[in-house]
This record gives sequence, structure tokens and C-alpha cells, in this order.
Amino acid sequence: MATTIREAVAADVGLILEFIRALAVFEREPDAVTATEADLLRDGFGEQPYFHCLIAEEDGRAAGFAFYFFNYSTWTGRPGLYLEDVYVHTEFRGRGIGKALLARVAAVAVEKNCPRLQWEVLDWNTPAVEFYKSLGADFLDEWRNVRMTGEALARLARMDG
Repeated sequence: MATTIREAVAADVGLILEFIRALAVFEREPDAVTATEADLLRDGFGEQPYFHCLIAEEDGRAAGFAFYFFNYSTWTGRPGLYLEDVYVHTEFRGRGIGKALLARVAAVAVEKNCPRLQWEVLDWNTPAVEFYKSLGADFLDEWRNVRMTGEALARLARMDG
């Protein structure tokens, strides 16, 4: 079976949204996705895209995706690459597609001179944790993820000015 990985194009926004929704189901948050095709088209395929996406296909069938964007390290004075999502449909797992997607993302990071590639994984996703360990990933357990949304975000924003 032939696996190919390609850059997503604007015509893929429906497919990207399907992958995002499938990942949300896998991560036990099936109703959390509010993104639309219009959002993805606007933010990923304009003059200054906020994200990039790779699509993995096996024998012409969409098998998985990797969704990433660039951040910046003040300490290194260099860009970094943040992998927001990587997902392979269940029927395609165990065929090296996830590893191929991660390898391509790593190649983009190296090509863009990024000293680090970073992502998050849910602590209950033991197969993914073990997979990432097998690839040589480090786990930064001393760091806590911080997120602000909704009214807390709006309240803080109102303090500006």
C-alpha cells in the first residue's frame, strides 16, 4: 500500500474539518468542535495563514492529518513549530502513517530552522505517549498548560486601557 503525504489545499477544508471532528470524538469531546469550513478557509489559505496542514493518503484514500503552526522562542531567538493535532483514522493505524506525518512535520521544522517541535498529548492516551517516547520525545511534566477562554478572557481583555 502506497502512503503519500501532501500539503493541504483550500479544497481540503471539508476533509480537514472531518479529521478535526474525528479527533474530537477520539478525545471524548465530540461536541466541542465549533470550527467551520469557512473558518479553516479564511485562516489557513489566505496570504498570511495562521496554520498549515498535511494530509496523509493511502492508495488515494484520506488516512490522517497533521495540523501545525509556528510560534517563537524568546530564549532561542528562533521560531518553533507547534503541532496542534495529528490524527490517523482507526482503519489506517499501525501502518506507519502517524510516524510518517510526524517525520514530515519534523522535516518542516528542520527546513525552517526551528530548534524545537512541541505538542501536547492527553495523559490517558497511553498508546500515543508510548509512541512519542519511542521516537525520542521528552515529556515536560513540570510545566502546566494554561488556557483562558470565554468570560475570563473577555474580562481580562477589558482591563486593557
